[in-house]
Amino acid sequence: MIFCERHDSGPGRRDAGLLLLRLGAGGVLMAHGTQKLFGWFGGHGIEGTGQFMETVGYSPGKPSATAAGLAETGGGALLALGLATPAAGAAAAGAMAGAAAVHTPNGFFAQEGGYEYAATLGLTAAGLAITGAGRLSLDHALGHVLDRNWMLPAAFGVTAAATALVIGARAKRLRKAREGEQQTLFEE
Repeated sequence: MIFCERHDSGPGRRDAGLLLLRLGAGGVLMAHGTQKLFGWFGGHGIEGTGQFMETVGYSPGKPSATAAGLAETGGGALLALGLATPAAGAAAAGAMAGAAAVHTPNGFFAQEGGYEYAATLGLTAAGLAITGAGRLSLDHALGHVLDRNWMLPAAFGVTAAATALVIGARAKRLRKAREGEQQTLFEE
């Protein structure tokens, strides 16, 4: 009866849809995070990701790689399980905002190196945080002890503040680095 309209108090189509969204987005986020943390799935681990983070303005690199990897892996795992959904979705959305900031100069579409993919994952995570995990989740099974109404604005408030600080510091570092570069005066 999982895929039928809900006429009783059990799970229905909405809950099945939320489960699919959680498993899909959470699984992708976990895979990306484990690339950063452990080098799985062709990733570069903390060392390589830390070096990359430095080149795109997130400094220091290793702590930045660790924070991004934990937000993606942990947020993704919690979303997939439907546990602490407000915090999980906010953390994942914050990580994707940081990724989108790197890709924004390339425009929107992913085929051009744009932020489309990061935005899609971030918006999906945020949407799940707002909507809730549904009845087919650990949040529901545990009586929503980690999914209270006050937790949503708290999770998004803390994440938004931290994300703004991190992205703002990155932008400042990039501006400062560009100031030291000599501009070409004449085309050849």
